[in-house]
Amino acid sequence: MSRMWKLLVLAPAVLLAGCELGTKVVEQSGYRGTGMAYVADKSDMAKPGDVPPPPYELTADMLKGDRASAVYENVQVLGDTSADEFNYLMQAMTTWVAPDGSVKNGGCTYCHNPENMASDELYTKVVARKMLAMTRQINAEWKPHFGNKDNAGVTCWTCHRGKPLPVNNWSSAVPDGPSITGRKNGGNSPAATVAYASLAYDPFTDYLAGKENIRVGATKALPSDHKASIQQTEKTYGLMMHMSQGLGVNCTFCHNSNNFAKWEDSRPQRVNAWYGIRMVRDINNNYITALGNVWPANGKGANGNRRGPHGDPLKVNCATCHQGVNKPMGGALMLKDYPALKGSYAAKPVVAQAPAAPTPMAAVAEPAKPAA
Repeated sequence: MSRMWKLLVLAPAVLLAGCELGTKVVEQSGYRGTGMAYVADKSDMAKPGDVPPPPYELTADMLKGDRASAVYENVQVLGDTSADEFNYLMQAMTTWVAPDGSVKNGGCTYCHNPENMASDELYTKVVARKMLAMTRQINAEWKPHFGNKDNAGVTCWTCHRGKPLPVNNWSSAVPDGPSITGRKNGGNSPAATVAYASLAYDPFTDYLAGKENIRVGATKALPSDHKASIQQTEKTYGLMMHMSQGLGVNCTFCHNSNNFAKWEDSRPQRVNAWYGIRMVRDINNNYITALGNVWPANGKGANGNRRGPHGDPLKVNCATCHQGVNKPMGGALMLKDYPALKGSYAAKPVVAQAPAAPTPMAAVAEPAKPAA
């Protein structure tokens, strides 16, 4: 066989090397022949068994005793739980965030001074308290994002998976400066953040920490008054690529292939995603960034850096919880064994509302904003 013939035979294999191998699961999500299908890699689909079991059984009697705030000092977030339930949750948290032997000073001492468990000199304890408040608030007020009647909810495990720092995180990226090849305008450098597409590699700062809305699609042909730039369009598509990869889904999981912008023909998951974007903004702005100087300077934190190269704290995006699966841990009911994380008893849930009618110059007409 000649060398040229060998190259021709091997060429298809080389070209297909970028494709994902393995068994695929295909589920039709719209009318046949329209490209409305959900395709997932079976090996990537997490199962409920991926969630660690509770540390021990939480009985009804354990929920009745004295409140944690009356038994222990300096309990600021979980003071309304019983002391027994408080201890039960603390034991679970060591498995979720810093198991013994997994990191330096793992277990209880990752957050606590063993000589004075009530003290706050370790920054990790201050962060953990804020994250507990965040988790309860998510479970109480962001149910519209979960999109199911079972209210699976979240725990620390949802993001951490046994690690002090969630694997999927991000920080602001300053666009590359001009070079001999020109100015890249924050893109044209295939990056993992946008599924290795040559799109804007930081779609998060404006959309998942800022308040910028997706407004790139015109509502009429050849518009002369449309203001969206090519850079805005690329940034929008970068965010969509991230969401697709982060959830392990294709575009038609949320959108109708006939008209991506039209809310009336979109799948219900698009409303869940709308709430999800705003939930992530709430997390990043009101909990993570709000900790300010509590986050140590790089090189001084326990078990690694907690800030990006430009000084802002490492934040969350869709992949932080989902990790490539449209329902984290295959839709496991995370709150079933941890009632303390269901939220403050005074919390008022957000009421999901139908999307509003499209507005001029909008790629996406948003649903009414969640009530505060």
